[in-house]
Amino acid sequence: MDLMQIDRTIRRLLGSWAIPLLRISLGIVFVWFGALKVLDVTPVTDLVAETVYWVDPDWFVPLLGWVEVVVGVALLVRRGLRLMLPVFLAQMLGTFLVLIVQPEVAFQDGNLFKLTVEGEFVVKNLVLLSAGLVVGATVDGERIPVDSDPDVLVP
Repeated sequence: MDLMQIDRTIRRLLGSWAIPLLRISLGIVFVWFGALKVLDVTPVTDLVAETVYWVDPDWFVPLLGWVEVVVGVALLVRRGLRLMLPVFLAQMLGTFLVLIVQPEVAFQDGNLFKLTVEGEFVVKNLVLLSAGLVVGATVDGERIPVDSDPDVLVP
């Protein structure tokens, strides 16, 4: 087996498993983070409460947790993903409110390039958001282009 064949085999395996692993890992993260909110053991309760200050955190944080658990379960069992994608998108976009509503919490000394721990926590959601969009784009198991290999399908 030459180097090109090894490369093609690896890319074919990645093409077959990357999206399902991405979907499962997103599901685990959403169930885990949501459960922390439902059980009232999350370290982000105050952050959420101070960001969405117009809503009572006593019911909003657990509700947000349940929404995250439902989205996570849908990702894990691969059911209702079309319905969950807008919910996922709204939840993820909502996390960026911290940057707008509480910039003093997200940025050091007002510098947009110097994130606080909370700012890093929020900005990393760009990766989760992008991952969810990739999963959403392949909800029907469309082909994933692996160079010119048209036989690679999402399982």
